[in-house]
Amino acid sequence: MTGKRGEGARRRLSTGERREQLLSVGARLFSESPYDDVWIEQVAEIAGVSRGLLYHYFPTKRDFFAAVVERESGRMLRMTAAVPGVPVREQLGAGLDTFLGYVQEHAHGFRAFHRADAAGDQAVRRVYRQALAAQERQILQALAADPELGRSFEDRPELRVAVRGWLAFTTAVCLEWLRGADLTREQVRDLCARALLGAITP
Repeated sequence: MTGKRGEGARRRLSTGERREQLLSVGARLFSESPYDDVWIEQVAEIAGVSRGLLYHYFPTKRDFFAAVVERESGRMLRMTAAVPGVPVREQLGAGLDTFLGYVQEHAHGFRAFHRADAAGDQAVRRVYRQALAAQERQILQALAADPELGRSFEDRPELRVAVRGWLAFTTAVCLEWLRGADLTREQVRDLCARALLGAITP
């Protein structure tokens, strides 16, 4: 760890770049260790900054982890945004493929995001659950606007539960995939697509 001290410190970073650097380091550490086992001093050491500078950006460890979770949530929402007017069935495969590309490319952030629910800090868990709720709302809005499914949307209150269950299923599948499950990206994509279509099809 000490061998990486000072990485990214060879040139002066802008405020945005420095914040992004710190969040990237945090995502890696939180993905590898439980919340209580990560020390803010580790983040400062790896990033090559003083603790004082880190606390300037994030006053507490809770604030720092919450920012990591919010960053990853924003990324996932952008990756899973639906195209208005296009049936969910038609864009599901491509949307999942894009999302799984994100999971591969940002594995540390994805793991850190989903570790938040296990954090002992209730404020951190609240941020995580709010982020999941935002994902749920985005999917439900896409279903409600779907040219085919939208007509019966209001008559099917079970859809909210189905989407919530599908999010949990997809998370579990992706985490297993990252752990080395013997599945290709295409197999994971098709598995998750079938699960959602099976859950929402009348």
